[in-house]
Amino acid sequence: MHVVAGVLVDTAGRVLLAQRPPGKHLAGMWEFPGGKLESGETPQAGLARELHEELDIRIEPADIAALTQVPWSYGERELLLDAWRVHAWQGAPRSVEGQALQWRHPHDIEPAQLAPADREILRAVALWSSRPQRV
Repeated sequence: MHVVAGVLVDTAGRVLLAQRPPGKHLAGMWEFPGGKLESGETPQAGLARELHEELDIRIEPADIAALTQVPWSYGERELLLDAWRVHAWQGAPRSVEGQALQWRHPHDIEPAQLAPADREILRAVALWSSRPQRV
């Protein structure tokens, strides 16, 4: 299964996390928003669709950059988690599907609160955010 995740980064350097709802696999854990690709869909198109469905925002291809790919196994579930850094979007992220949302500085996120595969994304975010930024 190919899954995409968006790492939305606001002007304060915080990232947006969504809480997995009750009744779903890993309920209560936090994750970077996104979801499964549909058949024939590119990761960029799937990310745009998922972020619109979950957060009611729109993104443009120029506003995202590949961050990391995480192959992961949840026992019976094998997936490739494809994470993208999102540095601009149209609209204010809001919870369309009723999931809790929170903006957090990456260094303040306790990895144990995240779904296991998303912990790898957090590591990539920490590496990215520790690099000197071009001005």
